Amino acid sequence: MMNWRSAPLAPATASQTASSEHADERIKLSDEQVAAAQIKLAPVETTQLAEHFLATGTIVPDADRIGRVAVRVLGTVTELRKRVGDPVEKDAVVAVLESRELSEVKSEFLAARLTNDLQQTLAARYKMLWESRSYPENEYLKSRLTAQDARIRLDSARQKLLALGLNEAEIEELPNLPIEELRKQSLRSPIKGRIAERRVDLGALVGREGQESELFVIVNLDTVWIDLAISPTDLSKVAENASINVTAGPDGPNGVAKIIFVSPLIDKDTRSAKVTASLDNAESKWRPGMFVTAEIPVPGRGAVLAVPKAAVQTIEGAPTLFVREGQEFVARKVQLGHEDDNQQEIVAGVNAGEVIAVSNTFTLKAELGKSEAEH
Repeated sequence: MMNWRSAPLAPATASQTASSEHADERIKLSDEQVAAAQIKLAPVETTQLAEHFLATGTIVPDADRIGRVAVRVLGTVTELRKRVGDPVEKDAVVAVLESRELSEVKSEFLAARLTNDLQQTLAARYKMLWESRSYPENEYLKSRLTAQDARIRLDSARQKLLALGLNEAEIEELPNLPIEELRKQSLRSPIKGRIAERRVDLGALVGREGQESELFVIVNLDTVWIDLAISPTDLSKVAENASINVTAGPDGPNGVAKIIFVSPLIDKDTRSAKVTASLDNAESKWRPGMFVTAEIPVPGRGAVLAVPKAAVQTIEGAPTLFVREGQEFVARKVQLGHEDDNQQEIVAGVNAGEVIAVSNTFTLKAELGKSEAEH
C-alpha cells in the first residue's frame, strides 16, 4: 500500500488533464494517497437545512408565578415571620397584623351566625306546628321570612370576611377562637416560592389609610421567561410553540426554551417586536436580569443540495469543491446558497451523487497552490 509520505501529491500531466480548462485545476491522487491523507469522501446529497437566526434577550420572572401579599384593612403589623430570600410554601403565614376594623367584621359575622342558627331553629319548629294545624299560617310565614333574612345577613357577613382576605377554614374556626384573637389576621403566601421583596417593618401601620398595602412580593423561579427583541424583518420567521436554543455566553448556562407569545405590535422606539419564551429553571441556573442569546429556527424551505461546510474552500476568491473523478480531484467552483451550523447549500456547480472531499480539503487546496507555483 502506498504511503502518503513516500508518494507525495503530484499534479496531473497535460495529457491527463486535456479535458480540463486549466491543467492546475486537477490533482492526481491515488486511493492510497487519499487514505494516507485522511481525506474523507462522500456523495453530494439533498438535505433539510436547520437554519436559524440570533436574537438577544433578558431573563425575567414568569409573570404567572409572581404572588403579592397585600392587606385590605387598616391595621398594625405585629409579626413578620419571613425575611427576604426565605422560601415559602403556598398558604404559609408570612406576617400577622391586628385590626380593629377586622375585629368588628368578625364580630358581625359571629352575631349573624348565632342569629341565623336561632331563626332557622324557630322556623323549623313553627313549620312543624303549622303542619299539625296548631299554629297560624301567617305566623309561620313571618318566621320563615325572618329565617331567610337571617341567612342573607350571615352570607353577607361571610362575604365581607372573604373580601378582607380570610379563607373558608379561618372563617369556620372563628367561633372557637378566644375573643382577643378576633383582632388578628394571618397574611398567607398565595404561591410557593421565595420572598423577593419585603416592603414593611414590624409595627408599621398598613391598609387603606396606612403607608403600605402590599407587604411582600413572592417569586417562583422554577420557570422563567425570556424577553426577546425581534426585528420586523425576522418577525415572520418566528412561530409560537417553537423550541429555541438559549445561552448566556461562553461560560454561562445553556438550555432549550419554548416561544409562548409573539407580539403583533412593533415598539415605536426600538422598532422591534417583543417575543416571550418560557424556560425551565428547576436547577436555578437562570437568574432574572441575565442577558442571553437565542438561536431561533427558521421554517424549512424543503430539501436542498448541500455539503458539509468543511468541504468548501475559497480559491481565487471563489467557493470551490474538490470533486473526485477517477484518480483525480477536480477543483470546481460552485455557487453558494443558505447555510446552517454544519451544512452549506450549493445552488450550482455540482450535481447530486457526485463524490467530493468533505474533510482535510485544506490539504488539497495547498497541493493545488503548490502545483500552480511550479507552473
